[in-house]
Amino acid sequence: MLGSLFRRLTAENAAGPALFEAITALTRQPHWYVEGQVPDTLDGRFAVLSTVTALVLARIEQFGDEGNPVSVSLTERFIEVMEAEHRELGLGDPTLGKTVRKLVGSLGRRTALWRDATAGSSDWDEATRSSLYKDEASPDAIRHSAAALRTFWNGLQQAKLKAFEEGRLQ
Repeated sequence: MLGSLFRRLTAENAAGPALFEAITALTRQPHWYVEGQVPDTLDGRFAVLSTVTALVLARIEQFGDEGNPVSVSLTERFIEVMEAEHRELGLGDPTLGKTVRKLVGSLGRRTALWRDATAGSSDWDEATRSSLYKDEASPDAIRHSAAALRTFWNGLQQAKLKAFEEGRLQ
């Protein structure tokens, strides 16, 4: 709604929707929920989506100011989708804003968590546990998910900003 009023305040960037679509496709892979044992629930799927999005945002930050339009576009798309999905779940306006703010805050916390983990200032496995699992997870599940996230991160490290601008993860 506000996007139509303030559209010119943020950069017009088509990367956000395409990049979010690529992230969503990645988070739908069954291994997260089978070998990784992330609960296949709304909360579990959100955990995987926001974790992968946070890693992408952490990588885009490494491009400095050049990456800002892509980062803003991706974050705006994340917000749009969260709002639309929760409207479909039946949340009304008084509750919707609070819920979406909470989800965006969760993405922000995960981005900070992964910024530290990717810089080597915190433990990767602990970041995985904290980011993906609400309850305790088996060592095998954490090992699988941590390895999958590290492989994903290593691939992101090879990507140029142009790939993200084009809505590609690699």
